[in-house]
Amino acid sequence: MTKHYKTCLLIDDNYIDNFVTRRILESGDFTEKVIVSQSATEAINSLKSGQVKPDVIFLDIRMPMMGGFEFLQEYDKLEIEGKKGIKIFMLSSSLDPTDLRKSTNNKYITQFVHKPLTQKTLDELCA
Repeated sequence: MTKHYKTCLLIDDNYIDNFVTRRILESGDFTEKVIVSQSATEAINSLKSGQVKPDVIFLDIRMPMMGGFEFLQEYDKLEIEGKKGIKIFMLSSSLDPTDLRKSTNNKYITQFVHKPLTQKTLDELCA
């Protein structure tokens, strides 16, 4: 089967969440390659340098130093090839309605996805 995406960037500071999410992403036909970044700052630098060229990004909201929404502010300033084609899914355990609203209103967020990511949710994202 053909993978839906070539490269997925997972941005989350939680090791266990990354382990689970990575397993789900790798087990299906979602992506060929998963790159994990445990900080939003590291992810921005990787994108800026061209070291990472994702088709899709899963982004956590709550992270130390730079959270998901701060990442999006920095991402907005980036001039990278293919930026308009990159899908960003906000992946969070947050139940805060403000987070959901901010995600829905952000031009870069394709969809808000609740943690933990499941194969069923992944299938729905690909439908």
